[in-house]
Order: sequence, then C-alpha cells, then structure tokens
Amino acid sequence: MATKPLTQTTGRRKEAVARARLRPGTGVHTINGKAFDQYFPTALQRMIVTEALRVVDAEEAYDVDATLHGGGVTGQAGALRMAIARSLVELDPEARPALKKAGLLTRDPRRKESKKYGLVKARKAKQYTKR
Repeated sequence: MATKPLTQTTGRRKEAVARARLRPGTGVHTINGKAFDQYFPTALQRMIVTEALRVVDAEEAYDVDATLHGGGVTGQAGALRMAIARSLVELDPEARPALKKAGLLTRDPRRKESKKYGLVKARKAKQYTKR
C-alpha cells in the first residue's frame, strides 16, 4: 500500500461527499481507484478539482487520493475541490488567505428545494385550463 497521507480532509457540495488524502508526489490524482482523466471526463470538471492546487502553485507537488460518493459528477468535483483546499490549509497555514480570497474554503449552501404539495415539483404546477 502507499505511504501514509500527510493530511486527510472532507469536502461537501450538494449531496456529494469527498475524502481527500494528500501525499508528497508528482501530481497524480486517483479517484475511487480510477485515473483522474477517466473519472472526470470533461475539462471543466478537471479544472474545478485542480483549482486549489493552481492557486497555491502546488500542482506537481502533491499526489491526491480521493474517495467520492453521493451526488452527481459536478457536485463531486466541487466537493473534492473543497477537500483539497482544506488539506492545503492544514499543510501550509500561510496559503489560507489566497484560498479564502478565491472562495475555495466556503461551503456552497445551495440545496435542492423541497417539493410542495399540490405541485408537480418544487415550483412547477400542472397546466391551468380556463375552459
């Protein structure tokens, strides 16, 4: 098995939960045992995940091993971004202001709106017929 992680942190977004483990390395990302490019097929999702590492110029400095569950792919990308940002703050407290300014340490509070009775979804109603 690989070496002991430097840090292990949790990030959440919507229903997605990410546990990230950072180790010193060459910038290899493994998510749920799969390669980074295989798990996140679109460039936008890959960019979201690596944003925290780009802010502190540490893209090639750490290997990321992550476990993701719940939510969709974009929610999981956001959750992993937060977990990585929290790990970087744990490793280097001087990086906190830069990450905070980029908005990477703030939990996204938006949730799914609950369905109301008498409606089809949260706000969608059946079509009204006058005659």
